[in-house]
Amino acid sequence: MSRRNATSAVCDGSVIDSVPITPVPCVRDLSIYVDSDLSVRTHVQRMVSSCFAALRQLRQIPQTPATFQMLVHSRLDYGNHVLVGIPAYLMRRNQSVLNAATRMICHFGRSDYITDALISLHCLRVPECIQYKIAVRTLTNAVMGPLIRVADVPGRQVLL
Repeated sequence: MSRRNATSAVCDGSVIDSVPITPVPCVRDLSIYVDSDLSVRTHVQRMVSSCFAALRQLRQIPQTPATFQMLVHSRLDYGNHVLVGIPAYLMRRNQSVLNAATRMICHFGRSDYITDALISLHCLRVPECIQYKIAVRTLTNAVMGPLIRVADVPGRQVLL
């Protein structure tokens, strides 16, 4: 089914307690955008746009790795666990932000290789960063999950 047909196949809306409910093409929850076809294309587009806007603002001040971390990398890193399995073209858009920020910090040109600069800044490439985050969360849940119970936390026993 094509995207156009899928959109037209969605009902025009429902009625709950005489309140009409109409579908929307994109929703946002915890600053993560999810499209009606359950892709994160809108999320990537908006995140890349906000990161490039931050990079344009960074041109006005001296660039340090700390400002890069605060304004750009934190935006790329937030919610990237939902990007597992996204198409390669969306992954390249995320990587382009990281590359542009690295070029700005290291004063490289567009045609300069930045692999060594990424290593010196201790940056992982975007796919590696996503894999690392998923591995850490999985390991943390597997190891720490059985060790901590809500009833064992002081002050929570009163609630039970």
